[in-house]
Amino acid sequence: MGFNMIDHLQNLRRAVELSRLSVEQGSSPFGTVIVNARGEIVGEGHNRVALDNDPTAHGEVTAIRNACRNLNTFDLSGCILYTSCEPCPMCLNACKWANIAEVYYAADRNDADDIGFRDKLFYEKDTLELHHLKVDEAVDIMKEWYQKEDKIKY
Repeated sequence: MGFNMIDHLQNLRRAVELSRLSVEQGSSPFGTVIVNARGEIVGEGHNRVALDNDPTAHGEVTAIRNACRNLNTFDLSGCILYTSCEPCPMCLNACKWANIAEVYYAADRNDADDIGFRDKLFYEKDTLELHHLKVDEAVDIMKEWYQKEDKIKY
């Protein structure tokens, strides 16, 4: 079954079911499913931020971690991610790092904003100050890694 044969709505409904499970377990309403090119679910997850005291444990990130464990790889090329709500910038970038091909979402950032989540803010402005203090040893270590013949690139 190729991407054109995958039931996108069915996968989104599963992501929504996982968002309900997340609420029932005491977390927030975000769930995610990842499928391979044949339409088989290879990973699932839901928001665990409050449960794990981990601000990175969004539904998409937990599903990516689950899929990578299940497939024994950090490269999810060819996979599609389905999520109950539009991914925040952190989760979008996690999808990019994992090489996920496409993302489908059910609710959007405005819906999240309506219930008190600040995702929309992260799209509108950057509230983080970045400070670069050059430390030559950090660059030296990077160059050392680059020259290794047995390095694992990603």
